[in-house]
Amino acid sequence: MRYRLPVVGVLGSGRQPCEPQASTLGSWLARIGVHLLTGGGRGVMEGVSRGFCSVPERKGLSIGIIPARRDDETNAYAGPKTGYPNAYIELPIQTHLHRSGEMGTDYSSRNHINVLTSNLLIALPGGSGTSSEVLLAVTTYHRPVIAYVSDRVQIPNLPECVRAESELENIQKFIIANLAQEPGFEYSRPVDS
Repeated sequence: MRYRLPVVGVLGSGRQPCEPQASTLGSWLARIGVHLLTGGGRGVMEGVSRGFCSVPERKGLSIGIIPARRDDETNAYAGPKTGYPNAYIELPIQTHLHRSGEMGTDYSSRNHINVLTSNLLIALPGGSGTSSEVLLAVTTYHRPVIAYVSDRVQIPNLPECVRAESELENIQKFIIANLAQEPGFEYSRPVDS
């Protein structure tokens, strides 16, 4: 039987890259045999995707859920939002959706797709868009989420039920424990991690 690779969603700032955490996390995810899903933009999304794509012998793809740009006069779809997808997105999924930030839990937000497509999510530092995705994950869709932050304030209004860790090793343990429940996922320790 052929199994699908698990999808790990990474959330975070579209402005701040949060390096080296983002690229280090991305390359480790590539080595364990998963697909990476982000919002396809800059900042954390670009950093984690860059790290993921830097691993040549990987099984998974870098997937981006791309927001739409709207015509100011007609509010009609006018193509992908400027700056999307970043250069490291291998599978851009174009959407007609555009909301983020405080409206990120609204049904016109692509955050629903990001959360529902992911088997688990890792939140790096970010703003209201990141916190709205975390909120959707834990309250609406009951997805496993962990915050990869040095301080809980790096994600505004981070729910108390979301574990916050500053060490990559603890993030890795969370990912492996949650993916162990996915059919066909077999973890083997990456050689250079």
